[in-house]
Amino acid sequence: MTSSQPRVRRNEWGSLLVPPLGLWQPHLNVSIVMPAYGAHRTLPFVMAGLAAQTYPSHLVEVIVVDDGAHAGQQPLELPEVRPDSARVVRVEEGWGRANACHLGAGLAEGDVIHWLDADMLPGREHVEAQLRWHHEIDYAVVLGHKWFVDPAPLDDVSPADVHEAVLADQMDKYFPGDVLERHEWVERYYERFDDLRIIGPRACRMNVGATASLARDLYFDSGGMDTSLKLGEDISLGYRLGEAGAVFLPDREARAWHLGRTHVMTRRAEVNDYNDCFLSDRLPELRNKRRAGRQYAVPYLEVVLDTTGLPHGSVVATVDAVLGGTLPDLMVTLVGRWSELDDTRIHPLEDPMLDTRLIRASYAGDPRVHLVESLPEGRCPAMFRMTLENAEWAPTHKTVARLLHNLERTHHGLRIIRMPDGSTARIERTAAVSRAHHVIKSGEFLDDVLDELFGAWTFEAAEVGFWPCQEVHRARMQGTAGEAEDPDTAWDHPDVPLAPSLKTSLKAEAKAAAKAGQDAPTKQDPDQSPDQSPDQSPDQSPDQSPDQSLVRTLARSLPPSVRRRVASLLGRR
Repeated sequence: MTSSQPRVRRNEWGSLLVPPLGLWQPHLNVSIVMPAYGAHRTLPFVMAGLAAQTYPSHLVEVIVVDDGAHAGQQPLELPEVRPDSARVVRVEEGWGRANACHLGAGLAEGDVIHWLDADMLPGREHVEAQLRWHHEIDYAVVLGHKWFVDPAPLDDVSPADVHEAVLADQMDKYFPGDVLERHEWVERYYERFDDLRIIGPRACRMNVGATASLARDLYFDSGGMDTSLKLGEDISLGYRLGEAGAVFLPDREARAWHLGRTHVMTRRAEVNDYNDCFLSDRLPELRNKRRAGRQYAVPYLEVVLDTTGLPHGSVVATVDAVLGGTLPDLMVTLVGRWSELDDTRIHPLEDPMLDTRLIRASYAGDPRVHLVESLPEGRCPAMFRMTLENAEWAPTHKTVARLLHNLERTHHGLRIIRMPDGSTARIERTAAVSRAHHVIKSGEFLDDVLDELFGAWTFEAAEVGFWPCQEVHRARMQGTAGEAEDPDTAWDHPDVPLAPSLKTSLKAEAKAAAKAGQDAPTKQDPDQSPDQSPDQSPDQSPDQSPDQSLVRTLARSLPPSVRRRVASLLGRR
């Protein structure tokens, strides 16, 4: 494999050099894919803007994907003022923006796909500004620049007038600077991270698709749009593109006017609540949306171990250590000769494939463990992949989570852990490996390219907590054998926390009782043992939690009616 493409480190796209607008000769074909639903009012103006582009018209095709006709809307028709190579296709199966975009991408013939929503009026250099980056590298995702405007000034204007205004670069007569509303949250990120140059792997979150472009091959290599999503499809695609090695760069010269505000702007909280449920399951990148202890459709980490010829005791010890760590958001892929296991009659302990059989039996019921004959080709299904060279060394309880956190904080693409016997464990960032495959040359070592593109580091096993596998503690479930006990005696958990609301309620009722003149007794309670402190309840042990002590102390000072209320709050009778 050879490549002469420029190498972008992380998302530092400032290293790329592209020509000024109007001073270069393009050659790539572009397919402008326009998902449209109920766009009868805005489509004529958008097409008028596209007809005025500086990018050569013979290199442009426009595909309007009508997502409303099959839902009973009036079918969209091409307006009179439009690009030469424009057509309308109608959705026949499925619905939603992701479905429409994916349909259009499948029909696209261009080298580059340019998303443009049917309410996005482009400036005359909009397409040219984006396409120049794709002539430089094939792994760019270019994000156009937009302002939100009230489309009312166009009510009495013809598409032909808009076409002339775009050609003359005079759209400010309809939308002067003082009425332009910027995309606030996007611009905040641009300002914070130097137009995404220093944001690192997080750049994929900024894939806002109302105007964006990418190589057609990159789109399909990433897996394309998740057509099951009805909202949040842009961020989902951004994650997939990032995993495929993309660099995300905004071009402020790719100007456009968004005709009206989006539903995200008007119903942000509701949209976010909706998206959190769907996107957190699919995007391990959204770490703060995931909950500890849960498993998700797309895991954060894949751990790979080739078990061929390894003793089952070591494999089980190592895999158990991985599964029992503080990072539950993972999958384990075990490579082995599983298909050779059969039901031929043999003494169980003399089975020549005993180790393989015991490994399979150990994890047959664990959904996080996958048994494969060979590692599937293609991209890792998780954000990170940890490959263990053997099963002799296992991570201690917090090691894996800490190593990934170290990778995240540094934006690096590779971690190597060197064991005392010379073997290694390695953790690769999937996005970094994909980027490396875009630019690696024949004769280069992958690790060197990963270091150049994202950064790499090596730890010794003792530094991070890899131990001999049999020495790593593996917790067992609590035993239940023994004679029957009284329920109250069997509940020996004085550290049960109190809900803040319950604690507040108890304090309030205690204060109310005191105010009513019912003071707590000052003499020793008859039920109190001689060696018990005055402030210690009969049931309180010396190591009892402050919350439990507070409940019992307050409850004893309350009249029977209030005490019954406390018991009710505690769920006891």
